[in-house]
Amino acid sequence: MATDFERSDNQHRPPLGPTQPGGTEPLIVTPTFVSRVDDTARSERPQDAGASKSRHGHEVHLPNWRPHALALEGNPNLAFEHWDEYWRKVHGPKFAWDEPGSSSALVVRYDQVHRIASGPSSSFPPPYRAMVGDDGRLPADPEKHVPAYARPRWDGFAYIAYADEADIEGTLSQEKFKERIVADEQVAFRMVTREITREYILIPSARHRDPVSLVMLHMRAPGLSREEFQQRLLGAHAQLVLAQPATGEFVRRYAQLHNIGSTQKDPEGSKIDAVSVLSFASLNDVEDYLVSPDYAAIQASFDALLGAGSEWWTAINYSVINRLQPEVATALPGQPQS
Repeated sequence: MATDFERSDNQHRPPLGPTQPGGTEPLIVTPTFVSRVDDTARSERPQDAGASKSRHGHEVHLPNWRPHALALEGNPNLAFEHWDEYWRKVHGPKFAWDEPGSSSALVVRYDQVHRIASGPSSSFPPPYRAMVGDDGRLPADPEKHVPAYARPRWDGFAYIAYADEADIEGTLSQEKFKERIVADEQVAFRMVTREITREYILIPSARHRDPVSLVMLHMRAPGLSREEFQQRLLGAHAQLVLAQPATGEFVRRYAQLHNIGSTQKDPEGSKIDAVSVLSFASLNDVEDYLVSPDYAAIQASFDALLGAGSEWWTAINYSVINRLQPEVATALPGQPQS
């Protein structure tokens, strides 16, 4: 019988888990964006069939009418905290655990990226300004001036990397993942995406333990094909980002994930043409990066490339599985392999 130590998820990442150096070939990533189970009406947030399960194992079709029936947490006041804890402390170890007859060995990296409302987002970017009147004073009636909250579509994503696209099926076709991990997803998540992407690491992380990420979901501008958009994003745009002094000062890791398909029908994930993930040492570094004069040039490049539906937000990173260390930059198309 496995010991408690053997069951712990830190066996799959440094310093306890064995690693090997990363290569220069692009990895294949399934950036599984998730929305959390809560009592939001289905008209406001879509819901996968079979998700938002009750304690009896049935889908709660109208969670805004029956939040008390949700298996994860029946008290709406605790729903976010309980979900955030469950995803990291319960679901993550379940995914990493190699039960008899199963193996997660084909997963070379699995990070949980949890969105936080207190970080910068496309709906509330920095700099943040004091709410003052013409007289320079704060309002005496703040209850009348609370800004509306614009909720992003997703609450985070599972950043799961494989060496080869065939390794996705080799992992997810196992009974553990088909029968028990998917069942756990239906307890914790309202919706998950199933896209497949090719990962280009432009700034490798020194240790892959960077605590904060800026996650940017890209939908291409009208008139651009997906192929043209991805070429421009990885070409001229990436070079512009890398050339900025502020990038060298603040960004610890920079990767682009280019959508190349899906593991199953994925109407929401298929809308995403690419994802940029930039990692930082702190939330303040994200804020300082976004308000820097250098970032204005990056934003202008985005304005020419992106269309409606694009969004970005800040998240906390948790490494669950990491079998690659050190990480190295990806050799881009047209560049020689080292």
